[in-house]
Amino acid sequence: MGNPADKFDDQTRLELEAAAFRRLLAHLDERKDVQNIDLMNLAGFCRNCLSKWYLAEAEAKDLELDYGAAREIVYGMPYDEWKAKYQSEASGEQKKAFDAEMAKQNH
Repeated sequence: MGNPADKFDDQTRLELEAAAFRRLLAHLDERKDVQNIDLMNLAGFCRNCLSKWYLAEAEAKDLELDYGAAREIVYGMPYDEWKAKYQSEASGEQKKAFDAEMAKQNH
């Protein structure tokens, strides 16, 4: 059967994936009310994960980029600025759910 994306040439698939990633970043930017801990608890990844994945891909291509710069790309601003403006203290319930999610991922 195959993957439906296989019908696209490599450049088209790359452009579609890049556009989808940009839309994901824009969506996350519009939803600053959604905390990273909530993303981790529900989906097993967050903005920091995206930053780490972005950095890993840059490093795989021998491109100079550090984690702070990768975070700025994903967050749309320096992380410390985003954190001060939009991050709230995690509740006990959020922390408990996070610990349970981490235990599942590290089994």
